[in-house]
Amino acid sequence: MTPEVQRQALRRIKIIAGQVAALEKQLEENRYCMDILDLSLSIQRALRSLDALVLDGHLKTHVVEMMKGGEEERAIAELQRLYRTQGPSEP
Repeated sequence: MTPEVQRQALRRIKIIAGQVAALEKQLEENRYCMDILDLSLSIQRALRSLDALVLDGHLKTHVVEMMKGGEEERAIAELQRLYRTQGPSEP
């Protein structure tokens, strides 16, 4: 991970941590369901954004290095693992 990607990822995770704390507070206070759902969905979007940032950095650094270094099969296996882990979205 490049230092810039790491900086951005750490910034985003701190924001997400604050959002999760706020979500916990909303639940403890038995807030209106739609408010809870709005915040929960916002956190999920933020996590997907973090994933995209880290993946972009991985593709531009590690995957390129693997491909240039003759480790094509390893790079492919990692991306396949990611695809399998992500799986289809649930309804």
